[in-house]
Amino acid sequence: MTKEQINRLLSKGVFPDHSGNRELIETHISWVIISDPFVYKIKKPVHYSFLNFSTIELRKHFCMKEIKLNKRLTEHIYLGVQPIRKWQRIFIIGGNDGTIVDYAVKMNKMDREKQMDNLLLRNKVTACDIKSLAEKTAFFHKHTNIIFKKKDLHEIDKKFNDLKGEKEYLAKRLGNKYRHIISHAIEDSDLFLEKNKKLLISRMNKGFTRDCHGDLHSKNIFLLPEPVPFDCIEFNDDFRQIDVLNEVAFLCMDLDAFGKQDLSDLYIRYYNQLFHTIKTRQDYALFTYYKAYRANIRAKVNSLRAKSTKNKTDKTKALGMAKKYLLLMDSYLESLRATKLIKE
Repeated sequence: MTKEQINRLLSKGVFPDHSGNRELIETHISWVIISDPFVYKIKKPVHYSFLNFSTIELRKHFCMKEIKLNKRLTEHIYLGVQPIRKWQRIFIIGGNDGTIVDYAVKMNKMDREKQMDNLLLRNKVTACDIKSLAEKTAFFHKHTNIIFKKKDLHEIDKKFNDLKGEKEYLAKRLGNKYRHIISHAIEDSDLFLEKNKKLLISRMNKGFTRDCHGDLHSKNIFLLPEPVPFDCIEFNDDFRQIDVLNEVAFLCMDLDAFGKQDLSDLYIRYYNQLFHTIKTRQDYALFTYYKAYRANIRAKVNSLRAKSTKNKTDKTKALGMAKKYLLLMDSYLESLRATKLIKE
């Protein structure tokens, strides 16, 4: 579908249920229509280096895959895949009339006030919540598929070093200090990966590379009050089939970014008691490196957001977030430097 067709669906489309108060949320890869009591997620017809939604057959395939993968961690959110039909000039979700023009993932509408990121802002996330989340993710990681394919370490290297493309833009807007932070971070990442290549391969051989969630951070978790992680990555298996430390490092980095290092420390400590994946000093160093890697990615994403928006307020906010993640990335790498786990 096109943006114009989505707007027509939103304003005059026929839904299979009472759907008042329709609201559209747009990301770079999907349109999400929030109504009462359901949510419909429609994939954009886009083709990037990391995903391909360019045909209706591919979009249907990934809608089905999204349902299957997310049901591993949710019970009542993901309901099924609905065809979107066009009859005369009317777009219809579900039903039997008209020609199928696309597909939508149908979900129950959840209370956004119960999203973990919103609760963190209000200091409503407790130690009990964190322990419950650690229990759920540890159980999931223990039982999800082990991936024994050899991981290309260059992929991590390449993703980390992608930040170089944002260096001049960010330095011009945030200050020369950030040019040096990015340059040093890329150098340190290269050294760390080279020095720890055997560790990464050993962990994969020991079964720590698993079919994970792939995008585990507070915005993708409901606390109802039981934790419900949702919106896992379906469009690229390599983004999801990762070392479990890479997965939990994202969540812990996110908690650190909220200023909740106590919750971050509690989470990884309790998780590791339940699923013993950090056994050595080198394992913990890798966990810290993965936190730096995840902060790097968030800094890059916010730099790209700042570049793409014309709204001054949104641009300022995105640059502020990029600055925060760069400083967080640097703090993780500094801790590795201090313990001589990057440089001899």
